[in-house]
Amino acid sequence: MPKIISANLNGIRSAATKGFFTWMAEQDADFVCVQELKAQAPDMQPEFLNPQGYHGHFHYAEKKGYSGTGVYSKVAPDRVVIGFGAPEFDAEGRYVRCDFGNLTVISVYCPSGSSGPERQEAKFRFMDLFLPHLQTLHAEGREVVICGDWNIAHKEIDLKNWKGNKKNSGFLPEERAWMTRIFDEVGFVDVHRGLDPREEQYTWWSNRGQAWAKNVGWRIDYQVATPGIAATATTVAIYKEQRFSDHAPLTITYA
Repeated sequence: MPKIISANLNGIRSAATKGFFTWMAEQDADFVCVQELKAQAPDMQPEFLNPQGYHGHFHYAEKKGYSGTGVYSKVAPDRVVIGFGAPEFDAEGRYVRCDFGNLTVISVYCPSGSSGPERQEAKFRFMDLFLPHLQTLHAEGREVVICGDWNIAHKEIDLKNWKGNKKNSGFLPEERAWMTRIFDEVGFVDVHRGLDPREEQYTWWSNRGQAWAKNVGWRIDYQVATPGIAATATTVAIYKEQRFSDHAPLTITYA
């Protein structure tokens, strides 16, 4: 029963000081996908590269202290792909793919557009390039689990303050429609929502105000999977007992 964790660390060094790797060891997951390393190869300590004997594979951003993704696995992958073939975004360290037999596990960090119009335009460019990639990936006929921070809340249930965010990045109509296409047209499955339809299942909270204390959050971290493996998912959990970053780890167990 593969157990897969997705966690945006908002800085791997920061998360490590807050106990992330101790917690990760206790989880005994088969795969752990991480995003927003905010580190480059020289910054990666041995315990970041191969914690508790895990195999780690990483995509670092060219810009220091920015972005970055990784996949940890108990067994060595048969194949590793760094980047998805889009130079602008591959330079930002947003994609790691690892193949294990007929299973593909991907860690992705989709751009945020919240810092201004320029980054929102970059986000739209990413969306335009990533959707065809997802179509190609789905057509391979493999079982695929894509873990990551997608920086989009898909539906009104996926954020507390949806009425006030309809014109804000992360909940724009174009972004939400793009997510719908991934599920309805391309054929991937939002595994979390298939298991847990409840409200207030958030994975990210702003550092402003009392967002964490009042649970004014967003669900922007997903495990998006092909229907075959998605149908085997048995449990989902958002870990909130400790805070390693402004995101909470999302754990799903598959049969």
